Amino acid sequence: MITAEDATFAHPVRPGLLSEPPADIREHSQIGHYLDWLERERGLAFATYDELWEWSVTDLEAFWVSIWDYFAVTSHTPYERVLSSREMPGAKWFEGATLNLAEHMLRHRDLDDQVAVVAVSQTRADVELTFGQVREQVQRAQAGLKALGVRRGDRVAAYLPNIPETMIAYLATISLGAIWASCAPEFGATGVLDRFGQIEPKVLLVVDGYMYGDKRVERVAEAQAIRAGLPSVEHVVHVPYLDQAIEDAVTWEELLSRPVDPSEPMAFEAVPFDHPVSVLFTSGTTGQPKPIVHGHGGLLLEHLKNHALHWDLGAGDRLLWFTTTAWMMWNALVSTLLVRAGIVMIDGNIAYPDVTMQWRLAERTRPTVMGVSAGLLMQCRRESRHLAKEFDLSTLHQLGVVGSPLPPEGYQYVHEQFGDGVLLNVGSGGTDVCSGIVQGNPLEPVWLGEMSGRSLGVEAYAFDEHGKPVVGELGELVITAPMPSMPVGFWGDADGSGYRAAYFDVYPGVWRHGDWIRFSEAGSCVITGRSDATLNRGGVRLGTAEYYRVVEGMPEIADSLVVHLEDSDGGVGELILFVTLAPGAVLDDALLGRIRSAIRTRLSPRHAPDEVVATPAIPHTRTGKKLELPIKRILSGRPVEAVLDPDAVDDAGALAFFATRGAGR
Repeated sequence: MITAEDATFAHPVRPGLLSEPPADIREHSQIGHYLDWLERERGLAFATYDELWEWSVTDLEAFWVSIWDYFAVTSHTPYERVLSSREMPGAKWFEGATLNLAEHMLRHRDLDDQVAVVAVSQTRADVELTFGQVREQVQRAQAGLKALGVRRGDRVAAYLPNIPETMIAYLATISLGAIWASCAPEFGATGVLDRFGQIEPKVLLVVDGYMYGDKRVERVAEAQAIRAGLPSVEHVVHVPYLDQAIEDAVTWEELLSRPVDPSEPMAFEAVPFDHPVSVLFTSGTTGQPKPIVHGHGGLLLEHLKNHALHWDLGAGDRLLWFTTTAWMMWNALVSTLLVRAGIVMIDGNIAYPDVTMQWRLAERTRPTVMGVSAGLLMQCRRESRHLAKEFDLSTLHQLGVVGSPLPPEGYQYVHEQFGDGVLLNVGSGGTDVCSGIVQGNPLEPVWLGEMSGRSLGVEAYAFDEHGKPVVGELGELVITAPMPSMPVGFWGDADGSGYRAAYFDVYPGVWRHGDWIRFSEAGSCVITGRSDATLNRGGVRLGTAEYYRVVEGMPEIADSLVVHLEDSDGGVGELILFVTLAPGAVLDDALLGRIRSAIRTRLSPRHAPDEVVATPAIPHTRTGKKLELPIKRILSGRPVEAVLDPDAVDDAGALAFFATRGAGR
């Protein structure tokens, strides 16, 4: 572990305190119960979260064994050692152990009559399933997949929305030791083939279409094109959603038609700790999507820790988090079953008919933990929505925000709406580890505009260009010790060269995540954007998120994107700010002057934009992140299709504006 003496402190940032944990939080939180267990069973007493975190990264083996024991992980064969090597890449966890992730999600027979899933859809009526019904359907799906020839190591790919059938198929697949991958049906055939074509699935599950708000979206042609482009597929399973036919496909009803005895124990394939469980794909906004392979044991331990100790989920709780099946949050949503809590699955347009849709769903489905986007919160703020007054959200005790940065005004807005009764947990992590790297927890205070700190078991720091940790200044987000949920590898990357290049090419033996981060002395942090999109003007580096906080704080600006086009001759280059205007706003000389003045005075005179351009829309990834690097490449003259997959963009039509500018340069 790196000590405080090792870090360089430069202009330390002291965040403003927004709220503190209740005095009795240890008595009423999952992490408090875990601390009591550590003291009772291990003789370890920690007075603060910081003490607990320090122990979790200085004694990695003891910490992860405590997670294994506290949550009663079931292994069919015992592990020989906890951590065979701390080398990255190459760390080996719990060698000798054999287990199954699905088994741990379905083992809670005492909850058989409790609701596990509430599924809300704009395509059909709501669906509710108990834990017992989920297990029985997984048993039936498992029997159906076995009849189709699915065995350990085979790949099953799903072109399905966020509905119970997808979850059932996922659990059935991994229960057999087969490997899962999914894409949301808003992707076109090309984007899906770019992903599934890399893993050569044996079985393909498809949907015929869906409703998005009041819009009917048919997907039969796309399903047929995907099937035609995957010669490895031996069987297609059709999940009827719009009640259209797909030729030569096994129906979902047929897949589940084999009789099973739900009173009999379900069989699970016992696999090694690092046996592949799923392949998650990167966004594809900077090239072909990378196929990240995760293992059974890594996701099991990481999600037990994350969901209980950070998200404070346990028996009787319920998680509502809008996600598509193409995002790692979908895997995290389903993993809520691990901690005996239920989930709300949402399929459709989360903003239809208006911005209150998700809050109305929360009022109806009664979650205790809810995930929302920064964009949703800021839109509610702009509309002066009084959330706790307009809706009965009395069951909520935690609000999670990931995906894109939440500005300080968003923190203040949430606190104004809910007070200290709802913990605002802003975090960041990613597909790479399928969890959070930095985030909050019930024991930590909330700092205005900052994430509360590092996740347990994650030794994260900010590194300068020399590989030295810094505090109070921006640096590369790195992880200096292995995590169980770090990828098993990339699919098809036999020698590991692609994996090493992705994370270990800058600091050998240290994971470089690719984000630009600043830690305060208090341990809280701000991620200011991707490190490869950092604005470097005359040696002064600035994160893009800091830029957006200033620009989008103006009522005339609805959205923005900043790009720095470097000068090949070594000059300062050109800094272009693109803005989407709020209704009724005009980009006149007065507004231009206020924008430039705000940047000069609140950030840096060197970063005043050389040009401000109004654009009809700003494109984002489907998880809400701005596309600085792809847009930069498009503005440099590269064609859109050579830069990114349009299916990975929330509004692919918005790219045409930037392509036209790039072609004219």
